[in-house]
Amino acid sequence: MNWDRIEGNWKQLKGKAKEQWGKLTDDQLDTIGGRQDQLVGKVQEAYGIGRDEAQKQVEAFGDRYYDSLADSPTSPTGRASNI
Repeated sequence: MNWDRIEGNWKQLKGKAKEQWGKLTDDQLDTIGGRQDQLVGKVQEAYGIGRDEAQKQVEAFGDRYYDSLADSPTSPTGRASNI
């Protein structure tokens, strides 16, 4: 999986992240900006879990939503593609 696609579509996925990790604030999610390492750190901190577990959760999140982004008519920059 290429996390760049998640990062490029973070505004779409921010709500899904909020559903999964409700302890994260909107401000934190804005600051994360789709960066995987930032998300792992914030999940680890908010839930008091180890880095490996946080990484596992974030990777599962990315895997879950990556395929739906592949079918999206927009590119990672948010512009319509020329299909």
